[in-house]
Amino acid sequence: MGAAKNIWALANAEDEANVAEQIPYSSFVVDTSLPLPLMIPRIIELCKDLFKNWRDLDDSLFSVERVSGGITNLLLKVSVKEDTDKQVSVTVRLYGPNTEYVINREREILAIKYLSAAGFGAKLLGGFGNGMVQSFIYARTLEPSDMREPKIAAEIAKELGKFHKVDIPGSKEPQLWVDIFKFYEKASTLRFEEPDKQKLFETISFEELHKEIIELREFTGLLNAPVVFAHNDLLSGNLMLNDEEEKLYLIDFEYGSYNYRGFDIGNHFNEYAGYDCDYSMYPTKEEQYHFIKHYLQPDKPDEVSIAEVESVFVETDAYKLASHLYWAIWAIIQARMSPIEFEYLGYFFLRYNEYKKQKPLTFSLVTSHLSASV
Repeated sequence: MGAAKNIWALANAEDEANVAEQIPYSSFVVDTSLPLPLMIPRIIELCKDLFKNWRDLDDSLFSVERVSGGITNLLLKVSVKEDTDKQVSVTVRLYGPNTEYVINREREILAIKYLSAAGFGAKLLGGFGNGMVQSFIYARTLEPSDMREPKIAAEIAKELGKFHKVDIPGSKEPQLWVDIFKFYEKASTLRFEEPDKQKLFETISFEELHKEIIELREFTGLLNAPVVFAHNDLLSGNLMLNDEEEKLYLIDFEYGSYNYRGFDIGNHFNEYAGYDCDYSMYPTKEEQYHFIKHYLQPDKPDEVSIAEVESVFVETDAYKLASHLYWAIWAIIQARMSPIEFEYLGYFFLRYNEYKKQKPLTFSLVTSHLSASV
């Protein structure tokens, strides 16, 4: 796991901001295919290897439970009784197999320390061969329906606005089309062992898909959308809320990169539909305006001009199409590489069909807006 170790060495490198303490690294690799009872001893061994003050503790003082398993990673909560009165909990995040095909881990790890210093997500505590350890967040994970609650939507908008102001060292070039073309190159050359999957895969016209990518890249380029450090995956599962403290957390920055502002907001609106892609749940224009106002000016949302809100609304509507293409092509790769039980190829068609359904409406909206702005 030399490459992983090199990444963590970079994360510990001296920098001007001096935002992170030395982050411990272990060469341990945890087999994610193991059932949890067989995985637990390895997790305990890993934690003892990473954290010196736990090395002499008896294994009976550790408890490990599964927190969640999305369609990329496995999350485990490790609780440790350090003494009779004190219990400490951390989150162990195990990367899903083959996720390097769709996630730039180096980019993620180098960004996390700056985001953590700015108050976003869980604190990074350590790294290992196929994952990381972070502080445990005492909050509930949101459901798609939560995101449309006006108060929660306003808080998400406020937090996203602050997130977009974080300065991450390195290139500020937007990565949207770089990543989409990388996904496309990988997806278009795949072959599936299962005959049914291969047959379904062969119904995808990659020539058509390539033309759509080129056309949309040129079309969205007309908007000159601002570039920010974007989350890029702001679905309900990456939002947590402590109801008692009324504190919202943006978590999991695996797909984070410099990107177009409209993509991050448009992608978030697409996620109102959930994994089932029920696009009847896509936010109404009124709900989008509510979000955009709080994003632009959280303290005085009603003082934002209608012209400014409309401009962001149009920008967002254009980039929601890019979100559909991004995750549609991503799903093709996951269908071949991921061991997780999920209908990834079906997900491709749900996203791509919605893209084609929305494209004429969005193109008309954007064209009219640009014409009126001349």
